Amino acid sequence: MKIQFNTDKTINGDERNENHFTSIIAEALKRFQSHITRIEVHLSDENGKKEGLHDMQCKLEARIEGRQPIAVTCQANTIELAVNGAIDKLKSSLETILGRLQNH
Repeated sequence: MKIQFNTDKTINGDERNENHFTSIIAEALKRFQSHITRIEVHLSDENGKKEGLHDMQCKLEARIEGRQPIAVTCQANTIELAVNGAIDKLKSSLETILGRLQNH
């Protein structure tokens, strides 16, 4: 499972941040790794440099073998909360999709 990390110009996308979030995502989705070929992570700040509530956004797009990609988005006050919220949504979606495949 390859994880591709993208940020907008207002979020620090240095190697330390990339490694931190990549390891969190990889660990959380470890049980699905045999089904996922790639995860694309898009982090953005909706308000730019201005302050605001729920302005950090994390979009996760999962490429599943033999299926259409699925994408989830979470907005929160911090990048960490947005990433964790998006991971929870993606895990729920993957459990539903892959559960259906196993039932057939």
